[in-house]
Amino acid sequence: MLEMLHVSLTTPALLFPAISLLLLAYTNRFFSLAALIRNLSKAETSVHTDQIKNLKKRIKLIRRMQEGGVSSFAMCVLCMILIYLGQNQAGSVVFGLSLLLLLYSLILSVAEIRISVDALNIHLEEMS
Repeated sequence: MLEMLHVSLTTPALLFPAISLLLLAYTNRFFSLAALIRNLSKAETSVHTDQIKNLKKRIKLIRRMQEGGVSSFAMCVLCMILIYLGQNQAGSVVFGLSLLLLLYSLILSVAEIRISVDALNIHLEEMS
């Protein structure tokens, strides 16, 4: 049977600043999107249904990105607690789960960026 990698207490601690910065970036994206939606609701021009669908999809993705990032952060904390309590094997498994949640969050981030870029391209086509 494969032996589990030994994860020290400092290994998950290294992810703390990275995850914190990632969550800050996700929050900024959410606030920018919220401001855009508020501005569109105040605008006197009509909003195309495709734009509304796009915005709803982006909001859902950002929420899932944030949930994945926060879950990854929580798993890092749990990993550190387990390692501190001497449960290195369980801590290694939890750390692996934390990395998978972080990867999930990053993949969603790329999907949200692609939707945003597609929306901008549609807007540019309408302008020309």
